[in-house]
Amino acid sequence: MAKSKIVNYVRESYDELMHKVSWPTWNELQSSAIVVSIASLIIALVVFLMDESFRNILLQFYKLF
Repeated sequence: MAKSKIVNYVRESYDELMHKVSWPTWNELQSSAIVVSIASLIIALVVFLMDESFRNILLQFYKLF
């Protein structure tokens, strides 16, 4: 009984992946990858700038004591 459920699950999964899923084209995939890369770089830059700002603020604060 459990084996038939597993086989049925695999068949349905294969059918869904092959016939019901809308896969992106190569151009769409490349465009999305570029957008994600640029967004990641921007977020990394923002985090770096925040880190450096807080480091400098804390260094100035510690120099007071």
